[in-house]
Amino acid sequence: MFTVTPEAQKEVASFFEGKELQPIRIFIHGGGCGGPMVAMALDEKKDNDTSFEIAGITYVVENDLFEAGKPFEVAFNGMGFAVNSSLKLEAAGGGCSGCSSAGSSGSCGC
Repeated sequence: MFTVTPEAQKEVASFFEGKELQPIRIFIHGGGCGGPMVAMALDEKKDNDTSFEIAGITYVVENDLFEAGKPFEVAFNGMGFAVNSSLKLEAAGGGCSGCSSAGSSGSCGC
């Protein structure tokens, strides 16, 4: 199952106003201080992708990632997009070198 909330649909439509439509890829981003996360980017559909068309926009997810993480939900919370799934991603734990404060609760600019 793959869903896009109405709020996210409006924001995506707004982004593409006056632009050529492109598929949006859902993928695992390596992260930084917060560890890996599910993210979105413009990309082309590949042979090993599962695709969904919602409100005229194509979303693509690599087949293995889709099977491992379904269901997926793309949401918009007023500040940005969030991609929710059943994936259990490991946090980076303990922050990264260069953080100004110790421990995993500190913020850093990595």
